[in-house]
Amino acid sequence: MAGHAKEKQPLDEVQKNLIMCELTRKELRTQKLHTQYSVNPNSKVHTFTRKPMSRHDNMEEPADARFLKLFHYAAQGPKMKYPEPQTESQEIGWDTEPLIGTDWSDRRLRFSHHTTELTRYMAEIWRGKEQE
Repeated sequence: MAGHAKEKQPLDEVQKNLIMCELTRKELRTQKLHTQYSVNPNSKVHTFTRKPMSRHDNMEEPADARFLKLFHYAAQGPKMKYPEPQTESQEIGWDTEPLIGTDWSDRRLRFSHHTTELTRYMAEIWRGKEQE
């Protein structure tokens, strides 16, 4: 009777790789990618309102000048903080001033709207259609 039991042979590297590939394929099939996050509506969140007579809420503390200075410095844009761009991506759009000043009377750089006989004629036709 003992001879009827099958003896298990150790798995070689190819069989181990096939088992691992199948396991990975099954795991990837059941995974879901979440890109939108929000608060769990099922979790109990307790919010407490402030008490108007509380000593801690109404305490006036002196402003820390060093903290305020650091806070205002951090709120500035990169052009206000640094004289030149610090990274490669800051180089794009660093100089935003136009190279030539805008002169509205210079006809080489300003192409204003011109009317001709044809455009005036078509404008009258469109006005007539709108009134009907």
